[in-house]
Amino acid sequence: MAGNSQRRGAVRKEGTKKGSVVGSGGQRRRALEGKGPTPKAIDRKNSPAQKAARRAAATSGTRGTSSTQGRRRDTSDIVVGRNPIVEALRAGIPAKKLHIATGIDYDDRVREIIDIAREMGLPLLEISRQEMDRITGVELHQGVALTVNPYEYADPSDLLARGGRNPVIMALDGITDPRNLGAIVRSAGAFGAAGVVVPERRSADMTAVAWRTSAGAAARTPVAKAVNLTRTLQAYKKAGCFVIGLAAGGDVDLPDIDVELARGPVVLVIGSEGKGLSRLVTETCDVIVSIPMSAGTESLNASVAASVALYAVAVARR
Repeated sequence: MAGNSQRRGAVRKEGTKKGSVVGSGGQRRRALEGKGPTPKAIDRKNSPAQKAARRAAATSGTRGTSSTQGRRRDTSDIVVGRNPIVEALRAGIPAKKLHIATGIDYDDRVREIIDIAREMGLPLLEISRQEMDRITGVELHQGVALTVNPYEYADPSDLLARGGRNPVIMALDGITDPRNLGAIVRSAGAFGAAGVVVPERRSADMTAVAWRTSAGAAARTPVAKAVNLTRTLQAYKKAGCFVIGLAAGGDVDLPDIDVELARGPVVLVIGSEGKGLSRLVTETCDVIVSIPMSAGTESLNASVAASVALYAVAVARR
């Protein structure tokens, strides 16, 4: 009823939002003000990019990362695959814990892995396959993952003592793919080489991928790290080693190499597929040999070339 101010709800209380107000209270002015540049996707809270960055950081921290100032570094690494883990445990590689994926087939290798891990007192953690994929960063883990301490590189001089009177040593110049490194370590172990030398810079490291590709040979065949590969090769020459470099258009073909020289202490140097041997390394080698190939084939994979060279030396020594 008009004029009935006593009716319930007829009197509006002060401070309510509905209805006209005197002035805007600065609301219109604030609405016209800019909110600044749009933040990057990775900086927006709970954005897909930010979540992906968190997952990547968590995974890299589990697998082992390089140190960053102001950030804690996880120095552990992960060995995956049943054969590599069996070999690592047999060799007594310092390990921290063993992960087993639920629902895997418990074959003889898995049972041996568990038995050795228990004897060593390692924690055994059963996790889902999805979690296994996450912490290893690979799908070919075969349901097992071993967290180990960082790989301990040998000193290049140690390989001379390890190889006896006539050692065979592999030296890698510019091999940056860890799968190639792992495959070369595997071939070096198969043909009885004393070890493998890699330079500190521009070279693959003994990561989990290299461990797996070596199929466990990394537990038996040492990998040494050289501060300067050229100086290391010169030191090997002074110790009596014959340094053989592999490259296209070499001085001689590999099958024609001097048998007597091959039977003594030998260092085989393998370069990258793209650039081959560096200039200084080439100048340091005693001889450059080539692997004969059919026309139309430019080069071999570095790990394949290393296997062929190791086999040729092994045949010469027989």
